[in-house]
Amino acid sequence: MTDEEHNRSEDDTAETDGGTVQREDVYTSDEEGKKYRESVYYETDYDELEQAPDTSTYPKDEEDSPFRLIDMPEVPKISHIVGPSAIMLGASLGSGETMFWPTIIAEGSWGLYWAFWVGVLTQFFINTELQRWTIATGESIFGAFNRLHGFWPWFFLIFGFFQVGWPGWAASGSEVFAAWTGIVPRAEWWIIGVISVALIWLSYQAGPVIYNIVENAQIVLMFLATAIAILLMFLLGTFGELVNLPGGAVNFGALPTDDDFDIATFLGGLAYAGAGGYTNLSQGVWTREKGYGMGSYQGRVKNPLRGAGDPEEVHNGYTFEPTETNLKRWKAWWKVTQQEHFLTFVVGLLIVATIAMTISARFAGGQDFDGDGVTMWLDTIIPGLGGGVAAWMLYALLFIALFSTQYAITEVFVRNSADIVYQKVPSVSSGDMGRVFLGLLTIFALWGIVIIAGSGLLGWSQPWILLVIGAAAAGVMMWPYNALAIILNTTRLPEHLQPGWGRVVAMWWATGFFGYFSVLLIGAQLAGPIADATIPALEAFSTSAAVIGSGIGGYLLWVFALVVQIYTMYVSARAKLDADGTVEDAEEAQGFLA
Repeated sequence: MTDEEHNRSEDDTAETDGGTVQREDVYTSDEEGKKYRESVYYETDYDELEQAPDTSTYPKDEEDSPFRLIDMPEVPKISHIVGPSAIMLGASLGSGETMFWPTIIAEGSWGLYWAFWVGVLTQFFINTELQRWTIATGESIFGAFNRLHGFWPWFFLIFGFFQVGWPGWAASGSEVFAAWTGIVPRAEWWIIGVISVALIWLSYQAGPVIYNIVENAQIVLMFLATAIAILLMFLLGTFGELVNLPGGAVNFGALPTDDDFDIATFLGGLAYAGAGGYTNLSQGVWTREKGYGMGSYQGRVKNPLRGAGDPEEVHNGYTFEPTETNLKRWKAWWKVTQQEHFLTFVVGLLIVATIAMTISARFAGGQDFDGDGVTMWLDTIIPGLGGGVAAWMLYALLFIALFSTQYAITEVFVRNSADIVYQKVPSVSSGDMGRVFLGLLTIFALWGIVIIAGSGLLGWSQPWILLVIGAAAAGVMMWPYNALAIILNTTRLPEHLQPGWGRVVAMWWATGFFGYFSVLLIGAQLAGPIADATIPALEAFSTSAAVIGSGIGGYLLWVFALVVQIYTMYVSARAKLDADGTVEDAEEAQGFLA
């Protein structure tokens, strides 16, 4: 073989995490793929690109928001694109994985473990479906929802504030840090909370591309949390608790039956069996910032204080002509992003959360903490360890988990809200999104400082209630956006970009799953605290887990949930059937779980 033939042969192959494959203009070279480690942006002359025809071959658009035609980028290795799911994992650890679920298992036994792993796998399908639109068009999920109706971005922003606007993770993490170090009395945790919020704001000034700062910080924190959790399992010898996993994992549908069962905490646990709520919606925005698929043609948010040069522009959507090469690239992108999310997010959650549950079950099983995870860890489990290395490491794990979650939550609210404001407010959309982001970041940090300092100074020494409020809002919010996501991806995307039937059914399940528990929560709140404080007649809205036995108003809530479910299933199934055979060679990119 001549040198020329050898070089050509090397150019025709690419290294993937699964081995060497023929490039066929599908996979990037290793050198090009490494650029994704710091996120990628390919600048285009958007206005000069041809508009996609208004046919079934391309995403459905509006006259004022057409899609521009450009080829799908080549596909890098999994190891080159790890990032969005690591941030999502960080957002999860301090909520469901170290707080809600260990407390639920300690109070209710391993019989509820089924709901955790089902919740995690359900969120895998939710998160990747939220990514689909961005990989296919380069638009965030908020841009997609805006195409359905302009109401939806504002709806999620408001609900998102109720979920993450209360700095519960910074508060709880600060209480852990105060108890751990004694640097301030535990009752004065708010001092640490104020400092931590200020440090998070300062960290965003560490580099010009804001996404890269957050990703690098979260990857380091996730490695530390996972390593400490595994070491703790050895130090504390909680392996014996794992024998309870199989029984709990298949105990489908079991719910606590005692009168003290708190549906708000349980729904929060379901929402936080993963990230939950407003946080999940960030998956599409981070996907765009990292440069997945067509997102690589969209500009990243830069920090204007760092003198990062001209801002990178964020445009309306792109799409590609369904040629053989583009279809192969789409299929490869879809495969690699699913693998990245599963191996980073799902596996990471299952490891860390299950270890935390073994510890809580072993050292606090059968006790009642009123759902308060902070109290369980700080007042029962850690004192029971008698000090030493294990107690120190458990403090470290809890603090890292809670701090990483507050770090990610700050990013979530600001990133999502900046994206919504940028596209919905004309006077803002003509400017630099980096300035919008920095402004919201500053406002959000100041708000967090006021809430934390006010809570501490007013004597609100237990910040757990802040997490419960946020978790309940997260669970209720997931009901409508699960339905919207599957309707969007079937009615607005062409045949070759639509989810396969397996994924359609998974999203039907997700909609029903969160709809069911949302109705239980809404009914419990209307018939409980709200009825007690305002209108006693609202007790008629009581809901029963068995449905039968609900109040008259409760039955109306169940009927509404059923209507939502039927509508979601009908519209998405009809769209799938109508699209069948409308795009030539679409089978190249299709599959049951495509």
